[in-house]
Amino acid sequence: MEFGVNFFPVIDPERKSASTYYDESLRLAELAEALGFEHVQTVEHYGSPYGGYSPDPVVFLTAVAARTSRIRLVTGAVIAAFAHPVQLAARLAQLDNLSHGRLDVGFGRGFLPDEFELFGVDMAESRTRFDEVVDACLALWSGEEVRFEGQVHRFGPVTGFPRPHQRPHPPVFVAAATSPDSCARAGERGHHLQVVPSVTSREQLTEMVAAYRAARAAAGHQGPGRVQIKYTCYVGEDRASTLADARAQEQNYVTTMAGAVASWARARSGQYPGYEAFVDKVRRYDFDRALADHKVLAGTPEEVAAQIDTVRGWYGDDLCLSLQFNPGHLPYGRAERAMELFAAEVAPAVTGGLATAA
Repeated sequence: MEFGVNFFPVIDPERKSASTYYDESLRLAELAEALGFEHVQTVEHYGSPYGGYSPDPVVFLTAVAARTSRIRLVTGAVIAAFAHPVQLAARLAQLDNLSHGRLDVGFGRGFLPDEFELFGVDMAESRTRFDEVVDACLALWSGEEVRFEGQVHRFGPVTGFPRPHQRPHPPVFVAAATSPDSCARAGERGHHLQVVPSVTSREQLTEMVAAYRAARAAAGHQGPGRVQIKYTCYVGEDRASTLADARAQEQNYVTTMAGAVASWARARSGQYPGYEAFVDKVRRYDFDRALADHKVLAGTPEEVAAQIDTVRGWYGDDLCLSLQFNPGHLPYGRAERAMELFAAEVAPAVTGGLATAA
């Protein structure tokens, strides 16, 4: 079992500036490497406090690469529907070279109607665009004089420059929100998987992970594949104050997400069956139930270690948990202390320690 650090900014600009958020996050990224975490990861969103401080994972991860030497850099995820594959493949390959081969590329389809409208992209094309961008990037990273003829993207012949540092290409992850079919497709193609427990039930996530592993094995790919599960994580010596922080920051996340998903009240897409239920899910959010269901990790080091043991029992030993320690407006010092406690007390109790303690 491995642990990484995830950055998903859900921040009111009136409460924290972008420059302050970046400064704090980069300090935590350096700390993550020093403590032995496996990766640093960030998202791609636009136009609102829900992730809007992270419009370009490549830019942020390039800054992380300049400050670190070992930790892996993960896009979690770049939104394929909004990108031209020639440009995206080149930018990701450049980061892979700048980091000397530390990049893991997570691709996502996107799911917010407002973002699709912002880019003038029809949500009905999201699956086609996703498949084409992933396939084209793989071709550009590993081939020469590439010709691509898709429904949306057509180009070539062209040889991608720069070539990635990792050959034939960086590891590829697929971000899936709720669909077992998407997970199975990722497994069939030999990719890795990124999932988020906060938007699914335990039973649904179990089905998704099982579908991924079964499809990967049936297709004959070596190894079980890597499964990243993303959690917010609050760790502190004092249980009451730690849970108070968790309750406040999770409510901030839910309130901000409510604004981001509100457009699902009027939007419908056959590419996203059931996504209109996001609005009701957000309205019905209850922190105590989420904590009891292990959708968020929070408490003393002993309690968080016990939660992770439960999660491992549900989804398997070969997981990588991508943990957000600085959600919302949590003060920097508390995020820093949570990471230190996790490395010193939680990880050793669960797996024997992080990389520096191995």
